[in-house]
Amino acid sequence: MQTQNTDTYLTGIVYKKNLGHYDVHHNGKITTCSVSAKLWKNFKTTKLPNHTGTRVKEVSEKHMDPIAIGDRVKFAPSNADHGMVVEVLPRKNYLARCSAKPMPGAYAFEQVIAANLDQVIPVFAAADPEPKWHMLDRYLVTAESYGIPSKIVITKFDLVRGKRSEDELINILKRYRAIGYPVILTSAKDGEGLSELKQALENCHSVLVGKSGVGKTTLLNALEPGLGLRIQAVNRATGKGRHTTSHLEMFPLDGGGTLIDTPGVREFGIWGLEPEDLAQYFPEMKALLGQCKFGLSCQHDEEPGCVIRQAVMDGRISPYRYQSYLRLKADM
Repeated sequence: MQTQNTDTYLTGIVYKKNLGHYDVHHNGKITTCSVSAKLWKNFKTTKLPNHTGTRVKEVSEKHMDPIAIGDRVKFAPSNADHGMVVEVLPRKNYLARCSAKPMPGAYAFEQVIAANLDQVIPVFAAADPEPKWHMLDRYLVTAESYGIPSKIVITKFDLVRGKRSEDELINILKRYRAIGYPVILTSAKDGEGLSELKQALENCHSVLVGKSGVGKTTLLNALEPGLGLRIQAVNRATGKGRHTTSHLEMFPLDGGGTLIDTPGVREFGIWGLEPEDLAQYFPEMKALLGQCKFGLSCQHDEEPGCVIRQAVMDGRISPYRYQSYLRLKADM
C-alpha cells in the first residue's frame, strides 16, 4: 500500500471553515482542504480534556470538528488548489463557549470558536443598544478561563458625549480599567479612538465578541474600508443569533495581524467551570482567595469572615462586579 511522503506535507493556518472544508493559508496561497480519515478517526476516539482539564462528554458526530479557525495544520496538497489536512499542530490556546442545547435532555458541549489567539475584544455600544455589563463580565470571565487577555471596545461614543450618560459610562468603565482591562472609546462617526484601536489590533490575532447592533460593521468599515462589509457577509451566512461555528472566517488586516468576528448571539454560555472556581477568573478577587475564615471552601456569599465580601464593603472590589459574580455563579 502506498503511503504519503511526509516531505510533501505543508504547514499553514486555517482562515475559513465551511461544512467540512477549510481554507488553509500557506505562503500567500489558499488551499481548500478536507480532513483525512485518520485524523477524523483519531479525534472521535480520543477523549480530550477541555481547558480546565475536565474530560469532555461524548457528543453527536455532527457537532464535532477537529479543526478551528486559527489552527496551524499540516496538509498534503493533491493539486494546485486542493489538499487534505493530516495533522492539527499543538495550540497555544483557544476560546470556546458552551453550546446551546438543541432539545430538552440533550447534552451541551464545548464549542471552540478560534485557536492561537492574542486577545479577545468584547465590543459594546455606549448607547442604542444600552450596554449589558453582566454580559461583558461573562465574556471577560470566559477569556480569563482560557488564559487570553481582553481589551474592551466601546462603540457609538458620540451618542453619549456631553450628556449625563457620558459621566455614568465613564464611571462604569473606571471599574474595568482599575482591574487592569484596557478600554478603547470609539466613534465611527467622528473617528474617535480609531487610531488607538488600529494600533491595538496591529500584528495580533484577535477575536471580536458582542451582540448584533453594537456597530461593529460600521466601526470596522471606518477602520479599514470594506472590512466590516466582508465580515458581515460571513455572519449573515452563518446565521444571526445561532450557536454555530461552522462558517467562521479570519480576515487579514492591512496593518498586520488578523481579525475574527463571532456572529451576534443571544447567549454566551461559559463552559467547563465549576461554581467554586469562578472567583479565580475575577482578577480583583483572585489575590484574596484562600484568605477567608473558611479558606478555599468559602463560597463568598453569606459566610462570616469572607475577605472578598469585606473587600466589597471597603470599596476595593466593585459591588457591581461582585453582584455579577453571584449572578454568574447562580447560572452555572
